[in-house]
Amino acid sequence: MMHDAILIRDLEVQALIGTLPEERLKRQTLIFNLELETDLEAAAVSDDLRDGVNYSLVEETVRRVAAESSFFLLEKLARTVCDAVLTFAGVDAVTVTVDKPAAPRYARSIAVRMCRRKSPGSREHTEVGDHE
Repeated sequence: MMHDAILIRDLEVQALIGTLPEERLKRQTLIFNLELETDLEAAAVSDDLRDGVNYSLVEETVRRVAAESSFFLLEKLARTVCDAVLTFAGVDAVTVTVDKPAAPRYARSIAVRMCRRKSPGSREHTEVGDHE
């Protein structure tokens, strides 16, 4: 069984998140780590972005979703990001970890991790964009 993945690591985004009144006043840094399950064989053979997942567009999507959100919970933001990433053609499943470094008092960060799989018959995003 093949397990290919694209990893997006330590993507920093400023977002409005949190339940405390002071958290609703200014954006905080969140750190995203994503694992996109996909079959990389066609792109590995052809060396053509059209045969793979454009991770630059995935990154832009995650940044946009987080920056435009104003959720109270990391769980809601993680689910929204999962749903957005699963619209990309070729992404079969995604694991999203969202770290909120400013949240804890005694730990490095608080984080949530969510794993979601594409449901059969779901719509896929097909835009490729420019590449070198």
